[in-house]
Amino acid sequence: MALDTVLLAVGEGDEDRIDALARTVSDIAGPAGATVTLAHVFTEAEFAAVVEQLDYDPDGPVDPDEVASRHATVRSLASTFDAGGVEYVVRGAVGPHGERIVALARGTGANLVVVGGRKRTPAGKAVFGSTAQEVMLNAPCPVTFVRE
Repeated sequence: MALDTVLLAVGEGDEDRIDALARTVSDIAGPAGATVTLAHVFTEAEFAAVVEQLDYDPDGPVDPDEVASRHATVRSLASTFDAGGVEYVVRGAVGPHGERIVALARGTGANLVVVGGRKRTPAGKAVFGSTAQEVMLNAPCPVTFVRE
């Protein structure tokens, strides 16, 4: 199986994992010559807050890809990929994190998904859910988990 597309999904809690995520994805995608789809998934509330912060016209159309490309986490990762010569595209999505990451993996034809997360107790996963767990169970391709 060729490695053509790596989906790196980031969200609000990934600021502390930027270096580990960038290093992991660069180590995988760089030698393979794969394109990285750098995706930021927002919940409806997160998206509305970011759109307001970025001073978009609330009544006009707002492109999630554009909003994602302006997010600090994405800009930091993009700078690292630029410096390392890793080819990437930025995608934004709005909706439930796990569900949208799986949809992006399918839509981009990803051969690998990379997600970050933190260690949680079984009770914590049951009560609060786990985006990474949902992606691992439902993604159409292998998933690499990068722990904080």
